[in-house]
Amino acid sequence: MPSTVAARPARRTAEEVDPRLVDAVLAAAMAVVVAVVAAADLEGTGRAGALAFLFAAGFGILLLARRHAPRLVLVLTVLGIFVYYMFQLPPIGIALPAVAALVSAAEADRTRSAVAAGTVLVSVAAYFRVDEGLPASYLVSYDLLTDVALVAAAVALGVSVRSRRELRAHQERLRALAAAEQRHAADRRLQAEKAGIARDLHDTIGHTMSVIAVHSNVAAEALGRDDAAAARALEQIRSAVSATLRELRTTVKLLRTPGADPAERSGLGLAGLPQLIAAAEDADVQVTVRIDVDPHELDTTIDAAAYRIVQESLTNVLRHAGARHASVEARLRNGTLELRITDDGRGAPPGTGPDPAGGGRGLQGMAERAGLLGGTLTAGNRDSGDQDGGGFEVRATLPRRLGP
Repeated sequence: MPSTVAARPARRTAEEVDPRLVDAVLAAAMAVVVAVVAAADLEGTGRAGALAFLFAAGFGILLLARRHAPRLVLVLTVLGIFVYYMFQLPPIGIALPAVAALVSAAEADRTRSAVAAGTVLVSVAAYFRVDEGLPASYLVSYDLLTDVALVAAAVALGVSVRSRRELRAHQERLRALAAAEQRHAADRRLQAEKAGIARDLHDTIGHTMSVIAVHSNVAAEALGRDDAAAARALEQIRSAVSATLRELRTTVKLLRTPGADPAERSGLGLAGLPQLIAAAEDADVQVTVRIDVDPHELDTTIDAAAYRIVQESLTNVLRHAGARHASVEARLRNGTLELRITDDGRGAPPGTGPDPAGGGRGLQGMAERAGLLGGTLTAGNRDSGDQDGGGFEVRATLPRRLGP
């Protein structure tokens, strides 16, 4: 906050002149104009002396406080005009000395006060003109009309200045709100990107670690008894690690590339399922696959999300299920991609329920991934009466194409 406040003076543009300088110039101009009119002494009163100039200076000095007390300045100006004429000093007009005060009052949203003061000035001037015997026709056609026009113009100018200032302030607020919304949108995109990276890392590394854990156990058991089996297990570990490192390098490269599409972090999709299936079968889990989907019919983002859901589901089968058989099904129905991954393992602990939010981070990540794409995901234990006798099931629906 301090840095923001300190930066404001530096942003002052050429149009933002110091208000004190404006008030000083306006005060000096008012004093000079009134003094010049008084010195002209158009009616030949012979009283254009020091007192008249003192009043002119006073009218100017009052304007120095116009921003802080516009109504008080207006009242004192009107009273000053009346006092001026009480001393029978040279005529300076009834509205001329009050023009700046009227503008200031209207500019400060004291329009009613400005109108009231202008009405008083014009009414008093008209009364004394009639009392002096001035013809009514002259009063209405010239003198009164001039004063009314001058007062109205002053009030209108003040209202116009205030309206323009309020409009600029409103536009500034709109620009600030738009900038804040852009920052918030950028933050939301950044958070979404971080969440996407976290999900991908969880899926990729989690699957690889599961494969490593299974095959390292196989290698440890076969070592010294079946060296060929141990070698095959170690080769599976090496292949899984190499594939994961390639994917991580691709992810880092894309993240370092300005303007890279996050959807292109991984080129994986349903076409890459054979590698997942092979890894699961090497861990002694038989996998039945039914894929009735042409990957070219899916958006890249949808294809990658489907792969990740299957990957995480098979990872959970390897890590938690203790299953001997799993099934992966994918099909398109009415423009919707339907995924179903089941196993015949021990299932989730009692009380877990079908809500992915109640499971681990893997289930939550799959549900978030599906939800962000406009799909749904449910997971839970299968009915013991199912064909394969219980186990766990993950169902997901994803749109075939993302919206425009």
